[in-house]
Amino acid sequence: MQDYVYAIIGIALIFVCTTLGSLFVFFFRKKVISEKLNRIFVGFAAGVMFSASFFSLIKPALEENVSYMPSWVIVAISIVLGAGFLWLIDKILPHFHALENKDEGLKNSGLSKTSKMFLAVTIHNVPEGLSVGIAFGVALANPGNHSLLIGALLLSIGIGIQNIPEGAVVALPIKGETGSSLKAFLFGMFSGIVEPIAAIIGLFLSMQIQAIMPWALAFAAGCMIYVVAEEMIPEISKEGHDHFGVWAFIIGFVIMLALDSIQF
Repeated sequence: MQDYVYAIIGIALIFVCTTLGSLFVFFFRKKVISEKLNRIFVGFAAGVMFSASFFSLIKPALEENVSYMPSWVIVAISIVLGAGFLWLIDKILPHFHALENKDEGLKNSGLSKTSKMFLAVTIHNVPEGLSVGIAFGVALANPGNHSLLIGALLLSIGIGIQNIPEGAVVALPIKGETGSSLKAFLFGMFSGIVEPIAAIIGLFLSMQIQAIMPWALAFAAGCMIYVVAEEMIPEISKEGHDHFGVWAFIIGFVIMLALDSIQF
């Protein structure tokens, strides 16, 4: 029963941290986030996600004992499938990237710019929630394996840490668009709801269907790597060569590496 309590805490944490980040709209006078601060926030989040993709998802998937094909083949296929899934959503679901002033997805959807900005971040919260849920599902499906449970909890802490600045990155442009701090906070908070929903789905699938465990782990990793490569890395490297975003990426990577390497 205690294992399930850890899972509930870990899944709730990622949503709570997004909510905390969304509170920034009440303390920032500016309605838009500065380019330098945005690169630092995005770089840190990218570092955490990239590190978590390998150490918390790909590495355990490679270590799974599979009889019907080499585990590295499963991991390779699943990463491509995960990235392809996010790419397809990007192409289909209407959304708007405020910092790039760019529409993506199907045109003429009738959605407001604020709704599209909300959807842009909501899309990219899906793989984070999936990764946490799958990690806890793997741990709960192997009762007695303390290291798996701790690893899942540390993953949720890492994702939660990067959700704090991410919540601010979501809410502040919406404040600039709507002129309302309260509305921006609510949009930022609700953008995080998809994470626990995706986490519960990932947890249920990985617990119920043991055979898909390595596939699910690597699929979630593929989704996260797609987000980092497609959106975050271009964002931290544009607008000059001050390297703030690059260093934030490295710090985020190292923090997640340290969390995932802690032995209990």
